[in-house]
Amino acid sequence: MKPLAERMRPQTLSEYTGQRHLVGEGAVLQRAIASGVIPSVILWGPPGVGKTTLARIIANELKRPFHTLSAVHSGVKDVRDAIEKARSQRFFNSQNPLLFIDEIHRFSKSQQDSLLGAVEEGVVTLIGATTENPSFEVIPALLSRCQVYILKSLEKEDLMYLVNQALQHDEYLKDKRIRIETGDALLHLSGGDARKLYNILELAAGEATGDQEVVINDDYITALVQQHIALYDKGGEVHYDVASAFIKSIRGSDPNAAVYWLARMIEGGEDVKFIARRMMIAASEDIGLANPNGLLMATTAFQAVQAVGLPEARIILSQAAIYLATSPKSNSAYMAINNAQELVRKSGNLPIPLHLRNAPTGLMKQLGYGKGYRYAHDFPGNFVVQEFLPDEVSGTKLFEPQQNPAEEKIKQKLKQDWKEKYGY
Repeated sequence: MKPLAERMRPQTLSEYTGQRHLVGEGAVLQRAIASGVIPSVILWGPPGVGKTTLARIIANELKRPFHTLSAVHSGVKDVRDAIEKARSQRFFNSQNPLLFIDEIHRFSKSQQDSLLGAVEEGVVTLIGATTENPSFEVIPALLSRCQVYILKSLEKEDLMYLVNQALQHDEYLKDKRIRIETGDALLHLSGGDARKLYNILELAAGEATGDQEVVINDDYITALVQQHIALYDKGGEVHYDVASAFIKSIRGSDPNAAVYWLARMIEGGEDVKFIARRMMIAASEDIGLANPNGLLMATTAFQAVQAVGLPEARIILSQAAIYLATSPKSNSAYMAINNAQELVRKSGNLPIPLHLRNAPTGLMKQLGYGKGYRYAHDFPGNFVVQEFLPDEVSGTKLFEPQQNPAEEKIKQKLKQDWKEKYGY
């Protein structure tokens, strides 16, 4: 019997749940599918959010031949064979087949290189799926030929909709007596991962036999999942839970817990680059300006583990993890960019003040571009007060220094320069 996640896999865009920013009415992928013209794309997102499903739906909606490869099990020969098969399927003005590559981040440089010609010539339209940042894992030449779309973890409403759909329509579950009393644990333990959600639901449903009713509540689901907890698997669901525990231990300034979770990942066969990348992110998100050397340490560790490799790389990772865990913490830079993006979304593309615009032509100078701009280096202390934001959001404070020695110095400088304008 197929797993519940496979049985409930949607076949059309109208059945697809979540990712409304991509496939909702008027969204970028919905428009592309409706037009029948789809570029090569990289779908980047966590497990169980619908990357593979979306690729299959695109093929179904566009009625294109669909070839699929798994980067875990495929080599250069498999890639070339798939390309040749796709080439043979092209007739006259027919649209090119779709080539879906799951976990494309696991492809080596030579494997990715073997895709370049076919993508550039239009022999295939590539759809790659990855849980890793494609900027790090996809070669620049291939990345430049693809649009990158970010898929998000599913929201609570999406997950509950999937649960109800499964209980009502799945051929095996619809006849069972299953009652949901509370779904908080079910949603929390799935972590926005539809596949994980279905696995837990199917596990719970397996307890319902004959006329026996299963009541799904938080205690029942928690106990059930703990009984069936998986060992660390770098390709599975626990992978992200252990990584999350590692980062939260660094954020919580506990070096003992940090090295414990680090050891769990290393013993589980985790890619050292994955671990080092997570520390680079933590160094900016959770330590930031409280200790700017944290990012230097994490970046150096990332470079060093690639040069050294295991087993010695574990020492470098341990040093970096302990350093970050024991560093002072600040998320002021993280909050500042969040605040700025929220402001941009609300206010839209406001006009750039004329004095900040470049004036490379005479006409632009006549129109006032650059007029009134005050060159900071012409003033004492290399500073002069002037407006750098659009008029509509003038005076909006997006960065708030936090209470640590490094940012106290920053705050004093901001008070000196910008107290009147931003209220520091």
